[in-house]
Amino acid sequence: MTERDAQPTARRDPAFSETQGPPKESHNEASQDQPQQTEAEAVQENGAEVSTDATPAGVPEAAIPELVIISGMSGAGRSTAAKCLEDLGWFVVDNLPPALIPTMVELGARSQGNVARIAVVVDVRGRRFFDNLRESLADLDSRGVTRRIVFLESSDDALVRRFESVRRPHPLQGDGRIVDGIAAERELLRELRGDADLVIDTSSLNVHELRAKMDAQFAGEEEPELRATVMSFGFKYGLPVDADLVADMRFLPNPHWVPELRPYTGLNEEVSAYVFNQPGAKEFLDRYAELLRLIATGYRREGKRYVTIAIGCTGGKHRSVAVSEKLAARLAAEGVETVVVHRDMGRE
Repeated sequence: MTERDAQPTARRDPAFSETQGPPKESHNEASQDQPQQTEAEAVQENGAEVSTDATPAGVPEAAIPELVIISGMSGAGRSTAAKCLEDLGWFVVDNLPPALIPTMVELGARSQGNVARIAVVVDVRGRRFFDNLRESLADLDSRGVTRRIVFLESSDDALVRRFESVRRPHPLQGDGRIVDGIAAERELLRELRGDADLVIDTSSLNVHELRAKMDAQFAGEEEPELRATVMSFGFKYGLPVDADLVADMRFLPNPHWVPELRPYTGLNEEVSAYVFNQPGAKEFLDRYAELLRLIATGYRREGKRYVTIAIGCTGGKHRSVAVSEKLAARLAAEGVETVVVHRDMGRE
């Protein structure tokens, strides 16, 4: 594979911006002779404008975001499912009271396309708020919102083991046992489970298998994206604690011992040229990039979305910096979102 002159790209999430709605009309006079407003008209209640239209006032129907409601048994993997959708680019809200779901959708519709897909985790932690869910679902249907309900299920035995392993009580067990809380939760969620568009039984699934099932449903035809951080560092300052992969550049001659190169860093073109003119430097870059392609395929298959690749030399100033820049450019050219961090550059 030939080296391409590409620049690494830093990930930037689109900002969530809420725009103002249409100007409110003034109602200074009230008369019993005025005609009664239709359901499609806005009414004034307590000084706030309320619209009963199927779509939010001033918002085109096409702008209404797609909605996924994640619910199910406590301990069945709701948080994992939510994190998976977040990695796929969804705007995720955890434990939102159901009555606020239509408001969340309306805010998404007013975000000028920045929030096109919303996932909301709804569960019995909301206690009395959970009773409003059916009313909120009916409201969403009247607005023409595309929604899906994902329900996470699991056997009683599996749930008991999971709660005992983390030594936490079930949110509904009260003074009883874990199984009492599970039974109460099943009864509360029975109707919602019947309305679910997708039911996933996680009794025998691990985290990676659950993520794979969510990817299969929501990633579409595109392969889940992998994001990489390429970090240069100096061994004399210690290994990066968050590194997934570590490569050692100390097999290359050190520019530190070249007087005219010593003051500069690996970002300098002369230093970079010196490093890559050394025997084995270009071969390392080619073969390591090939190895990373193999590893990246496995990471995606196992549901891993983020990888930190640490490139080290003695002081983190010359060799590791130069190689990190070239490797990040190579990854970016292959479509991997890449951020470069030079941890120890400038510490000398």
